[in-house]
Amino acid sequence: MNTFRFPHPLVLLVGFIMLAAALSYVLPAGQFARQKNAATGREVVVPGSYQRVAATPVGPLDMLVDVPKGMEAAADIIFLIFLAGGAFTVLDQTGALRHGVDWLLARAQGREVLVIPIVSLLFATMGALENMGEEIVPLVPVLLVLMRRLGYPVITAVAASLGAAIVGAAFSPINPFQVVIAQQLAQLPFFSGGAFRIALLLPAVALWIAGTMRHAIRHRVAPDLTIADVVADARGAGRHGLVLLLLLVCFSIFGYGVVSLGWNFDQMGALFFVLGVGAGLLGGLGFSGTAEGFVTGFRDIAFSALLIGFARAIFVVLEQGHIVDTIVQGLSAPLAHLPVTLSALGMMVVQTALHLPVPSVSGQATLTMPLFAPLADIIGMSRQVVVLCFQYAAGLCELITPTNGSLLAMLAICGIRFDQWIRFVAPLYGLLLALGVAGVVAAIALGV
Repeated sequence: MNTFRFPHPLVLLVGFIMLAAALSYVLPAGQFARQKNAATGREVVVPGSYQRVAATPVGPLDMLVDVPKGMEAAADIIFLIFLAGGAFTVLDQTGALRHGVDWLLARAQGREVLVIPIVSLLFATMGALENMGEEIVPLVPVLLVLMRRLGYPVITAVAASLGAAIVGAAFSPINPFQVVIAQQLAQLPFFSGGAFRIALLLPAVALWIAGTMRHAIRHRVAPDLTIADVVADARGAGRHGLVLLLLLVCFSIFGYGVVSLGWNFDQMGALFFVLGVGAGLLGGLGFSGTAEGFVTGFRDIAFSALLIGFARAIFVVLEQGHIVDTIVQGLSAPLAHLPVTLSALGMMVVQTALHLPVPSVSGQATLTMPLFAPLADIIGMSRQVVVLCFQYAAGLCELITPTNGSLLAMLAICGIRFDQWIRFVAPLYGLLLALGVAGVVAAIALGV
């Protein structure tokens, strides 16, 4: 008996691109009027302004052209992943990564399981602070070395990093790309409702860490140290400390640049290029060895990086067909006729559904907040509840949506099929979503 196997990520994304093009023939074209929001500087929709426009169906040729357009739209992220992937390949070839991980594990003897909550808390914090997502993809080589040395399954590398960051971002009281921008658009004070969000953030992160640890421990195997690993560790012996010191300095600069200086992907990519060159020279690879390391990294990371461009192409097709606003209008209109609590839960359903074609949380906020905030006033719902519905629904959907380019890229690097990830994440996603629903219902009852 043949068992169903989930499609290859590239097949999946191309299928969504084709579906988006087909919908442009079926759904009526329409759009909202837009105006610049003074608080955010972004173009936002004008409530009640939806109107039909001339149909612009996306034909087969246009659909194909939208694929490189998606690559172009995601170019800064793609090049970041290429440069960082090359840098970490060079770093790995010096043997310093393995040396550093072995040094860490030697001092955590008997307490190796604590590595998972420490790593998860670190990434959950970064997710809560600045919605870290694509920036994690280049760190996969380090995480894989760590989990392999611990004997944990490779899925733990994704769960403890990107998964934890998504959970931290979804329940964050201060995430600028989710809660802050949504509050600005809903005309709420910055960081209002922070205590309520923290009350849900703590159990959410704890729940994710517990699920990750449970899976890792149940599927742990004896670490397998191969001869190739021993040879790699010996390469550049005596220089490992300098390479690891450079890595620490670059990570410190990276964190400061992202959080305090507002760095974009271009600055991050430049830093990783410097890291790779510096690590190769300090690690004894020389100029040619360093260049070869970058080339190997580019080759190994290429597919994962380009997946992000294919994911972005889906939204490009929907925009070209002028059906994004039609989808939003069709999903949101019925909510005005529901009781407050059911309307709030309906908003969560809508925000979840919208995150498939609109995989950017900040983009989704600018699209939905100007519509849902006035609707909340009409039906007697707090605007804070509207923001909570957006956060918990759209934010957690990042864990499961196949149009999340960074998730697919990480899974591809680790050799994990999407259906394997779904089997792991589905129970945790269900529990976290239930926590979010309970939080929204409680917020309505408490008048948050």
